[in-house]
Amino acid sequence: MTVSPVFFYGLFMDADALRSKGAHPANVRPAALPGYAIRIGNRATLVREPGSSAYGLLMDLPRNEIDALYSGPGLEAYRSEPVVAEGPDGARTAALCFNLLTPPSPDEANREYAEKLRELARRLGLPLDYVERIR
Repeated sequence: MTVSPVFFYGLFMDADALRSKGAHPANVRPAALPGYAIRIGNRATLVREPGSSAYGLLMDLPRNEIDALYSGPGLEAYRSEPVVAEGPDGARTAALCFNLLTPPSPDEANREYAEKLRELARRLGLPLDYVERIR
């Protein structure tokens, strides 16, 4: 069984929620993705933005569990891309990151999702200035 590190930046950062969906996340650790910024429409995605960093968690998951997570309703538009995430100690890890092919338009918003994500990010101890930018 192939296990891959995945960088999660949305509500999938909640390892307990992933377990409730039948996934078995291992080696859960904080990380940043330099050169990306979070954008929230109906759901979250990351967009390339030099000088920014997106924060989240790296988790090791079997490929079949990753595929199952992203086959859920509303998640079909996400595609994996290879990224290099940085841990708090500066260690770099090659990982998968799932993003929307087409980012949300500026007028697309989901306040309830953003509030849940802000609360989760706060609970996980992500940088406060980053948490405040989640809108």
